[in-house]
Amino acid sequence: MNNIKTKNEKIKRKYFDWMVNARGFSPKTIKAIELAIWKYEEFTKESDYCEFNEKFAEQFKKYLALHKNKQTGQPLSLTTQYHILRHVNAFFMWLSGQSGYKSKVHSDDVQYLRLSKKESRIATSSKHPEYPTLAYIKQLCESIEPDSDIDLRDRALIAFTALSGMRDLAVITLPIGCFNIKTLEIEQEPLRGVKTKFSKQILTRLFEFDEILVKYVIDWYSFLVEKNLYKLTDPLFPRTKVEQAGVSNYGFVAKGLEPEFWANAGAMRTIFKERAKDAGLDYFSPHKFRHFAINKAYESIETGEQMKAVSQNVGHENVGTTFGYGYIEPKRVSSIIGSMSFDGKKKEDTQSEEIKEIKAMLEKLQKQ
Repeated sequence: MNNIKTKNEKIKRKYFDWMVNARGFSPKTIKAIELAIWKYEEFTKESDYCEFNEKFAEQFKKYLALHKNKQTGQPLSLTTQYHILRHVNAFFMWLSGQSGYKSKVHSDDVQYLRLSKKESRIATSSKHPEYPTLAYIKQLCESIEPDSDIDLRDRALIAFTALSGMRDLAVITLPIGCFNIKTLEIEQEPLRGVKTKFSKQILTRLFEFDEILVKYVIDWYSFLVEKNLYKLTDPLFPRTKVEQAGVSNYGFVAKGLEPEFWANAGAMRTIFKERAKDAGLDYFSPHKFRHFAINKAYESIETGEQMKAVSQNVGHENVGTTFGYGYIEPKRVSSIIGSMSFDGKKKEDTQSEEIKEIKAMLEKLQKQ
């Protein structure tokens, strides 16, 4: 058994190395793949990968369908089953071309590692996301009494996330120098440590949905740079400084802020959760604030150029095959975003026929 386990581990590590260095996948993706393969190993009781065949594939699908989530006690969703099978399928397909496995693992058998077409459609169907409203965000920010540096940071963090539509990991790795307080532009620059999806360089401008929310962000920037003399290389949203409560007290308490970046986005999600709880509001993850920003901006779109600008402003290279492709120079994107009206006073008849058709199509899709 130990020899088989060692053999499996060696080929598995070779696969992970190939996925990282030849295919360019991130450690986060590799972790998801590893968890999926572990699920297969759990099912087979760590049998030799060479034993894989059509029957194993069919039995593994049944195993997943009957398996329950250890935390919730509920059966695995079709979406979870779909992604586990997708990762295991890719692994064994790669394995079928490796020396020592070619004659034993057959690609035709690997094809059985997939849900039915009907189940796949259900698993991959997009769901209309729930996200906070502008009123919710304002109430959440207003509920935070600015009694400490931590309070000021949390309020600005929530406002910034809503106005920028940035992903949480990019927000927590953003240096002060990447935010231009005069133009409200944010340079999501991987070379300066900003962790964007696929390490893309993105120029984002804050959506001016609400002047009070914008003021929270501007005041926070001034508080860090002018009052506390933070350097431009320091984080825009520094982590909480935690110290031992006392000589004889081994507990730890928050002691303000320190000019250090958070290690991951977990702390940011905790802030959103605890602040919502304190305000007596439902919790929305930072990513749901991204949904808010995109949908709020969508309400004010009047031209095709504005639609492409919003798409690029949140880091998308295009607005999707449905709406065609296009590219606007980053500085032009910033100018367009700055000229958009978010006061709700625009007239519907000023919109182009193209935008009216696109909006009607989106509304129809959302109702399906």
